[in-house]
Amino acid sequence: MGFDVLDLILQAGLIVKLVLLVLAVFSVASWGIIVAKWLELRAAMQDSEAFLEVYHHEPFEEAFEAGRQLDRSPLSVIFLTGCNEISRFAKIDGQSAAARLDAQQTRTVSKVIGWTASRERQRLERGLTFLATVGSAAPFIGLFGTVIGIISTFQGIGRAGNASLAVVGPGIAEALVATAVGLLAAIPATMAYNAFVARIDAIAASVELYVSELDEDIAHLGSQGGPSRARSAGA
Repeated sequence: MGFDVLDLILQAGLIVKLVLLVLAVFSVASWGIIVAKWLELRAAMQDSEAFLEVYHHEPFEEAFEAGRQLDRSPLSVIFLTGCNEISRFAKIDGQSAAARLDAQQTRTVSKVIGWTASRERQRLERGLTFLATVGSAAPFIGLFGTVIGIISTFQGIGRAGNASLAVVGPGIAEALVATAVGLLAAIPATMAYNAFVARIDAIAASVELYVSELDEDIAHLGSQGGPSRARSAGA
């Protein structure tokens, strides 16, 4: 590059420096969220796949233990919440957890599962609002810094009475740094936001299917008074 970015930043006016500071904070915070969210979603998908494998092919007791170990999966959290609610009714009734659930208890467990699924999606979406905000606002914040810098440059030209390129060029370059930094903060945030939304939608689709399946198993438990698919709810 034919210029030193650091020198341009140091020579910029106070307002432009404040704009650059805000954008730098946004960028650092965005990258922190991006890394943390990527790790969280990857773990959620891996644990969900492992839990479903156990849930579909192993006894209820094994699924319960797997749910406790694979707790980064929203499916595991939903399953364990349902089990805890069934156990709570069993303690109230003084029966084993495999005893028949009445219609009201079955509806209550189903509602708890639904609310848990909703909370899990909200948990996975945590931080995305900030990424979306940075992606949409950072370019405009940078543009604001650029406009302020250009205004300052023109004021300097008016005072000096000289509009040569040697006088105008450095001031314009200083101003444009704000726009560049704004784009530098916005582009990764926008790309990460879109990627994370797609991944969360995929996880949410799995959650929706699993909630329907779990509701059917619980309804079967309530109607038959025993475990579904050779499982025992007394785990």
